[in-house]
Amino acid sequence: MGKDTGSAPAPRSADKVRNVALVGHAGAGKTTLAEALLVATGALPRLGRVEDGTTCLDTEEVEIRQRRSVSLGVATVEHAGHRLTILDTPGSPDFVGELRAGLRAADAALFVVSAVNGVDATTVALWQECATVGMPRAVVITQLDRARADVDDAVRLCQLMLGEGVYPMHLPDRGPDGGVRALVSLLEPHPGTNGNAAEADRLRGELIEGIIGESEDETLMDRYLAGDELAVADLVADLETAVARGHFHPVLCVAPLTGVGVPELLDLLVSAFPCPMEHGCPSVTRPDGSPAPALRCDPDGPLVAEVVKTTTDPYVGRVSLVRVFSGTLRPDILLHVSGHGMSERGHPDHDVDERIGAITSPLGAALRPVAACPAGDICAVARLGSAETGDTLSSPENPRLVPPWDLPTPQLPVAVEAVSHADEDRLATALARLVAEDPTVRLERRPDTGQLLLWCVGDAHAEVLLERLRVRHGVGVTTAPVRVPMVETLAGSARVTGRHVKQSGGHGQYAVVVIEGEPGPPGSGIVFEQRIVGGTVPSQFHGSVEKGIHTQARRGVSGDRPIVDVRVTLVDGKAHSVDSSDAAFQAAGALALRELVSTAGTRVLEPWCEVAVTVPGEYVGAVMSDLSGRRARVTGSDADPARDRTTVRAEIPEVELLGYPGVLRSVTHGTGSFIRRPMGYEPVPASVAVPA
Repeated sequence: MGKDTGSAPAPRSADKVRNVALVGHAGAGKTTLAEALLVATGALPRLGRVEDGTTCLDTEEVEIRQRRSVSLGVATVEHAGHRLTILDTPGSPDFVGELRAGLRAADAALFVVSAVNGVDATTVALWQECATVGMPRAVVITQLDRARADVDDAVRLCQLMLGEGVYPMHLPDRGPDGGVRALVSLLEPHPGTNGNAAEADRLRGELIEGIIGESEDETLMDRYLAGDELAVADLVADLETAVARGHFHPVLCVAPLTGVGVPELLDLLVSAFPCPMEHGCPSVTRPDGSPAPALRCDPDGPLVAEVVKTTTDPYVGRVSLVRVFSGTLRPDILLHVSGHGMSERGHPDHDVDERIGAITSPLGAALRPVAACPAGDICAVARLGSAETGDTLSSPENPRLVPPWDLPTPQLPVAVEAVSHADEDRLATALARLVAEDPTVRLERRPDTGQLLLWCVGDAHAEVLLERLRVRHGVGVTTAPVRVPMVETLAGSARVTGRHVKQSGGHGQYAVVVIEGEPGPPGSGIVFEQRIVGGTVPSQFHGSVEKGIHTQARRGVSGDRPIVDVRVTLVDGKAHSVDSSDAAFQAAGALALRELVSTAGTRVLEPWCEVAVTVPGEYVGAVMSDLSGRRARVTGSDADPARDRTTVRAEIPEVELLGYPGVLRSVTHGTGSFIRRPMGYEPVPASVAVPA
């Protein structure tokens, strides 16, 4: 988002507001469609205008920019007395956090399907996800003017793969060259096109039956079955009810580059999509988790809003995109900022009062000042220094908390390093901003390897984050191979002596310890006991021996691998009345452990994880086969027939998970996910190479 430009229209009442998320796979044409809507409403002069407002792109350049679209884009336009906020969500599965932010801010989802590429598995998965939460949905077939475009086949695929309730609203009217030159409404009696009239009548009948099946007017069905011709106005009036209930899904066709279908789409968004009052508000609690009254979309109600996106603007600093669910947000007021439920992702719970700055309405990269943002509307807020994506904004006198939306756990670690000392200072600040902007990111400094890990959703997500560090934040950053921490334990038992004797004039250093060592149970750590008889090692030095052993175990003996799961018993030793000391016995304990490792030998252990991999049923075999090739032990599976999902449970070495997010995405065409939980260490097989 950039500078304030001009002024935005006055706030609308919620019944004149439509918040719509554009959803679909990468390359379906969401961004071009959003720009076509801006052009049609006069918000942009022509298709392809980019953020600097000076360059118009040709078709190929638009395609390239769309494929790189990886963040939630927002634009507000006016049409037929209504305010339409279009939320352009990214299509890559790596950016599902931005997608769900868009769905949280929207009241309906418009699925964008390419007439060239049809419906893919990712689109079906997103459709089912929206159905689960009751999100009203419609479909728009785009790219009608492309070579190999097949509108009829795309509509059939939508009906086949998206399930019941999918009805085309128009038929394409083709010119002599076969291109779509206009759309013919199926709501009109006897729609005539240059196609099959009988097919048009059949589709019209199905559409009307779908609409009146959701109507609250029970007489409509009787009139229709009796052969009465229903007025188009009556059918349009019931469209909104049908769509809002989430069981009726109209299909439109649009050619964004020529403008065919764009006016019809705008009219449908106004006449058929639900307003914020119909979609309802999320549940809320108080910040302490206690119950709070349910919200209504009321501009005079208690103020409750949510930060759905956070960006850093070069002109105004941090900018928060906010959806207001209740009350009215105004500039320069004091707000309570609450963030809870994200501590496991590296976002600690927080509650703070802040005074906000200006409120603006977003138009692509531009921001237009507004006097207020009432319930149901979306705006951008400046100067919220502590607010993160997913935080709740409310009144300090009556604070509320909206539970965070469900987000994937980042499973791809990327080890990042500053290029220079100057970059090290900037890196910490830049990473903190990335975490505040993106709740799917987790930052971790691993104590066992010392590496700084940026946990990402997938490879594309990691690439974008690294680019933002380098370009937006000006930090020289590079990556390194992620090191999986190996450890060692004893291969057998032994009795050894550790001797630390030095004399260099004056008081010397004298300590001799005899220890017995053996492997301990997995996860037991270093267990120290003493069985001294006769005071050969005075009791005040027993703790010194133990400290020396623990220090050496953490450092490791070979290859910087810590020593774990060893039972050590102090059985004998010698002390000197003058030269023995705490430091001498610490040194003797460390030497004894080194000798123990040398004598008894060691086994290298690697960390293992429990994983739960959730995929559509058709990919279970491929996933199990891939896991077996990764030394995994499949322990079971659970099927969910209602969602056509199966969760495969397995145990697997952590090193085998380093590139697994990308592999799983490839195997399941972007529809699989997994979670992990550490389960301890196991010996590395002799057939597996172990890094020193």
